[in-house]
Amino acid sequence: MALEFHSVTKRFTDNSGTSLTAVQDVSFDVQEGEFVSVVGPSGCGKSTILSMTAGLYQPSEGKVLVSGEPVEGPNSHVGFMLQKDLLLPWRNIVTNIEFGLEARGMGRADRRERAMAELRHCQLDGFENHYPHQLSGGMRQRAALARTLAIDPEIILLDEPFSALDAQTKLLLQNSFAGTIAETGKTTLLITHDLGEAVLMSDRILVLSERPGSIVAEIKVDLPHRDQPLKRRVMPEVGEYAAQLFKHLKLEEKAA
Repeated sequence: MALEFHSVTKRFTDNSGTSLTAVQDVSFDVQEGEFVSVVGPSGCGKSTILSMTAGLYQPSEGKVLVSGEPVEGPNSHVGFMLQKDLLLPWRNIVTNIEFGLEARGMGRADRRERAMAELRHCQLDGFENHYPHQLSGGMRQRAALARTLAIDPEIILLDEPFSALDAQTKLLLQNSFAGTIAETGKTTLLITHDLGEAVLMSDRILVLSERPGSIVAEIKVDLPHRDQPLKRRVMPEVGEYAAQLFKHLKLEEKAA
């Protein structure tokens, strides 16, 4: 398994000593090369799960393992993408992509070769000397993906990477990301509020309850074209899967 959560609970304590449980008794695994999405209400601990995978938080109880090894601190085996691209405005695109490699001490020629390869992979060749302000939001997110892939992570963590984009750009970028990730064979964990997005991009979907988040459902998406969400999008079964998620999240009751 690429990723394992074993009976994980995470509590936070504020300055007054008040304890808040973010996630409780969460167990799941992700196979190598699998694309898994996590959905659930706001504040249910989805981002906490990503942060524990990255080693930014330690579980209060239970264990998190990446490639069979316990995660006991910041984890260099994962690549983390957030809602914002976080490109450095004073660096051009190719040197932004090189940033993680530079931090790891890779030589200049080697990191330039790796960065240019990922630029081509993410369909950004020809834009290496542009600066972030010269690119569209979708192109900046592709550059952020190239930067993530350049460090060759075992697991890619995506925290709502498309939420700030307009609807058309979002669809195109979902398709681009899915194709690139499938081609690289990277294990991927996506946090999203968009139920349709989860169905379009995933092999499997985990549904969390309200806080403290626990897994209330696990849905295998048995559809072709995981690498091409635009092809999945026109399949009638997509609506059926979204309806299942709607039911597990009890959205019918909230709408009544």
